[in-house]
Amino acid sequence: MLNEADTCRTLITPKLHQALWDNDQIREQVSFTDGRIVPIGNRTTRKAQRRADYILRYSHDYPIAVVEAKAEDVNAFDGLQQAKQYAEMLTVKFAYASNGHTILEHDYLTGETREIDHFPGPDNLWRRLNGNSPVADEAAKEKLLTPARPKNPLRYYQEIAINRAVEAILAGQKRILLTLATGTGKTPIAAQIAYKLWASRWNTKGRAGRRPKILFLADRNFLVDDPYSKHFAMFGEARHKIQREANTSRDMYFAIYQAIDDDEWNPGLYREYPADFFDLILVDECHRGSAKEEGNWREILNYFGPAVQLGMTATPLRDDNRDTYAYFGNPLYIYSLKQGIEDGFLAPYRVHRVVSNWDLDGFRPDAGARDRYGREIPDELYTTQTFERDIALKARTRAFARHLSNFLQGLGDRFAKTIVFCVDQDHAAEMALQIQAFNQDLMRAYPDYVVRITGDDKEIGRGHLDKFADVEQKTPVVVTTSQLLTTGVDIPTCRVIAIARTVNSIVEFKQMIGRGTRVRDDYGKLFFDILDYTGSA
Repeated sequence: MLNEADTCRTLITPKLHQALWDNDQIREQVSFTDGRIVPIGNRTTRKAQRRADYILRYSHDYPIAVVEAKAEDVNAFDGLQQAKQYAEMLTVKFAYASNGHTILEHDYLTGETREIDHFPGPDNLWRRLNGNSPVADEAAKEKLLTPARPKNPLRYYQEIAINRAVEAILAGQKRILLTLATGTGKTPIAAQIAYKLWASRWNTKGRAGRRPKILFLADRNFLVDDPYSKHFAMFGEARHKIQREANTSRDMYFAIYQAIDDDEWNPGLYREYPADFFDLILVDECHRGSAKEEGNWREILNYFGPAVQLGMTATPLRDDNRDTYAYFGNPLYIYSLKQGIEDGFLAPYRVHRVVSNWDLDGFRPDAGARDRYGREIPDELYTTQTFERDIALKARTRAFARHLSNFLQGLGDRFAKTIVFCVDQDHAAEMALQIQAFNQDLMRAYPDYVVRITGDDKEIGRGHLDKFADVEQKTPVVVTTSQLLTTGVDIPTCRVIAIARTVNSIVEFKQMIGRGTRVRDDYGKLFFDILDYTGSA
């Protein structure tokens, strides 16, 4: 009797070839997850990867079936549950199990499990999958199967998101939402969706041969500039960032809302484009106001109503982002932080809850105490919610700075990249000064060891941010901020997230900790620590 490997080689693979699957369509022993990271002290281990015996692809970017192999003398049914589990993760509709003689098929379209005489061929599965769907049309099929051009191999969930979005667009859906956890590559996904549609010359007007006009829209310059230069580089000269004037000669446009919106002097640059100018609008971090009915951003989206609008967010449905879901609809696909950690694509975290006496007991000023401006401080009990808003406590900030500095020493790595989220820009400045005071030895050798990066820091802050995000740059190490770094910033080697302000929104909290979820094996970044000074975690 043949073992599993020999069964694959001598029985199952030949049967797939007989069914007209070619070698490019048959992927054997495919590991499609990295295996969950498990921290043990300051070391880590990984759980086993998810590995399919076969993933069958209709085209290079389009998986269509999973096959689980068993040894010749093992009942094929023993492999069916595994095949179904992998099929559900990969969202394919056909799962097979075989010992080389018996072939079992589970068809998710009908819910039927049956024994079959031979494997169906690729065209058979394609017809069964698409039937009367819009992509059954040859022109639509060609657009869907247009190869993507990723810089790095796509992960399984990225393929799913790309294919689902393109299928929905080809089917005529006008509002689309993708929900994927921070650190899972929403921007590369958006870039590949745009590229497939651009390369296949899809457009909303159905004009043969005309490339679409696409707009990538965000609310901060670095959320536009980074994708422009990196993820959308394959568009080459077709790219253009909208600033000050309405260029109409390119195909792939980038803009921040503020640059094209109405202001007190101008009616809005976006109005210089015809309402039907864009075929597709990609809305990055769409939970941050783009779908709110009273927001100016919504005016822009309404103006470009004829375009397909695809929103991307990292935040599941909550009360504070319900407008997003009302506008874009339910997500086509969700890939959660929990799933990303389970698959080993995202770093797990350890939460350290640190409570100061001020936060535990509250603070009441001495009678007649005055603030830094000489004003008498009202005699009342102040608590965590009001610290650094109604009253600034330098001693509390100093205590946090001391604890953080000691924590980094305890890690054995004082160069572990760290973000400290503060109440506001003034608090971030004070926190930076206090951390600097506890690390004067490193400040002498590395003047940028601790810096503040906020909206007020403008170009200097942008320079610090670029270096902080660069894995090759040793400094800055500790960055204090308020809001600027909560979203859209890729800090691959961020090792510590310190929360020194109250966070009342689960959406904002997940965005903040998302700064630490990137994995970089090559730099030893496999997990991160959260220092929670305010009871927010």
